[in-house]
Amino acid sequence: MEQAGAKGSEQAQEKALKVMVAVDESEGSLYALSWGLDNLFSKASSMAEWGEAVVVHVQQPFQNYVFPAGPGTAVYATSAVMESVKKAQQKNAEALLAKIAHLCSEKHVSVRLKSMVLEGDPKEMICQAAEQVHPDLLLIGSRGLGKIKRAFLGSVSDYCAHHAKCPVLIVKPPHK
Repeated sequence: MEQAGAKGSEQAQEKALKVMVAVDESEGSLYALSWGLDNLFSKASSMAEWGEAVVVHVQQPFQNYVFPAGPGTAVYATSAVMESVKKAQQKNAEALLAKIAHLCSEKHVSVRLKSMVLEGDPKEMICQAAEQVHPDLLLIGSRGLGKIKRAFLGSVSDYCAHHAKCPVLIVKPPHK
């Protein structure tokens, strides 16, 4: 009986932890990533022990919005404006991923870093990505909205906690 327990223990140690972290430009999401690196990934000595962090960034799609310009008139965004916004979103995503890579290298943790940049409604896309990636844990930051603001604005972390098909850990930043 003791040997079977030891084998199960060894197999559990061999399996690397796979964590999906939802990030945006907020301090809360970057704190959640930092917390996850500090608390979930040890300084392993061999590549086999390394865990995997899948960083997911979701951008809101740019719509060809109608801007009211007075009674009976409307202005639509031109294709040049739409292209400019898409390029700016891409640059922002690249800068965020570079910041994340730098944070990971500073921490010297044993983690393989993968990234996904998606477009759509963040709460739905994060849950869909979690279904595809099959992480052991979804790590998400909290903006610390109160009950009233959360009711009106919605909460990505709250939605993911109720709809993701994996365990979810919501990390709140420390009080200042």
